[in-house]
Amino acid sequence: MTYQSMSRQELESLRDRLLSKYNEYKADGIKLDMARGKPDKQQLDISEEILGLITKNEQCIASDGTDCRNYGGLDGLASAKELFADVFGLRAENIILGGNSSLNMMYDTVARAYTFGFCDSERPWCREEKIKFLCPSPGYDRHFAICELFGIEMITVAMNDDGPDMETVKKYVESDSAVRGIWCVPKYSNPTGIVYSDDVVRAFAALKPAARDFRIFWDNAYAIHDFGENIPILNILEECEKTGRPNMPIMFASTSKITFPGSGVALMSASLENLNYMKKQLSIQTIGPDKINQLRHVAFFKNKQGMMEHMKRHADILRPKFETVVAAFEKELSGTGIASWTTPRGGYFISFESLPGCAPAIYKLALDAGLTLTNVGATYPYGKDPKDSNIRIAPSFPDVESLKLAVERFIVCVKLASVEKLLSEK
Repeated sequence: MTYQSMSRQELESLRDRLLSKYNEYKADGIKLDMARGKPDKQQLDISEEILGLITKNEQCIASDGTDCRNYGGLDGLASAKELFADVFGLRAENIILGGNSSLNMMYDTVARAYTFGFCDSERPWCREEKIKFLCPSPGYDRHFAICELFGIEMITVAMNDDGPDMETVKKYVESDSAVRGIWCVPKYSNPTGIVYSDDVVRAFAALKPAARDFRIFWDNAYAIHDFGENIPILNILEECEKTGRPNMPIMFASTSKITFPGSGVALMSASLENLNYMKKQLSIQTIGPDKINQLRHVAFFKNKQGMMEHMKRHADILRPKFETVVAAFEKELSGTGIASWTTPRGGYFISFESLPGCAPAIYKLALDAGLTLTNVGATYPYGKDPKDSNIRIAPSFPDVESLKLAVERFIVCVKLASVEKLLSEK
């Protein structure tokens, strides 16, 4: 029975029961957190061996003879580039390795374009009257924060089940020369868990931008973060080469959710023309990344198979958590008419949709009951969800028992906010 079909008397009776349970939550003092996609301690522990792999000077010599203790290696260790090229389906010569954060590399790429432009820019972006980015939404709040910091106008693009609405993308990219970029999380998109289809990737490669320095920021953060069988996606770099636009995509990834978020390895992959231009600026910015940490990762994984086996261990930890959340939603919310949610096959997030206008009330109710959620609106540009309905659920950090408590609490908040809204409309 849907909540919408209930009489006022039925809704009021349900509200009273929900309020009784909700007040118990407020009084119990339990603090729970589903706000950000952080690995839990168990996930961090499976990479513990990496910390002790390099303890002597002689272990700091890479396979090509590079002494990783010293300066140099602007674009990263050769053996590490070869490992990540194999894992992500790239060419080693098309990779620059950095520190622990791919977000840092994305920020730097926007900052360089703003200050200097790209290799095919007419002028730096800061000298343009206006710069615009397309932002498929719900999306990643930190992408939007970069744009907002640089004063880049953001245009919301709807997400379909197989990726961004490519008709809208094509319209903007091919008609407006101020549109210089688009943010993409192509596999297990944050927060929807969507995997871009082959047709969507090919549609990106087929774009004919009005701006010659238009860039696709391809944040492939969850490329190997499957819960089961690996789900492949087309290689955007290869597809853009086929259409004669090799400079369009810039791919980013990292080991932040593979080993340690605080000391991983990030990578950026693009055309040689892109990379050579950026390396000229990078050579002023730094003398080189942390090669010892890159060497640790090579020693730990050894090869692609080693990394994929490691990811299976992550999947065994994460899968039960996502199953716990989805099972609770299906049991308590299916058929109620007040909610919908995604059921991802990998990644770190579940996207939850409430009745329009209810997300702020759910957030406030949850917070007052000891449950921290991602800020309402965070998944949209400027923090403004047009329907006030989307909530990003991050199941990774709590243990399963804590997660059960958190989801139970969350569901009561969803029901209570929904009942209040429906009563106000009767």
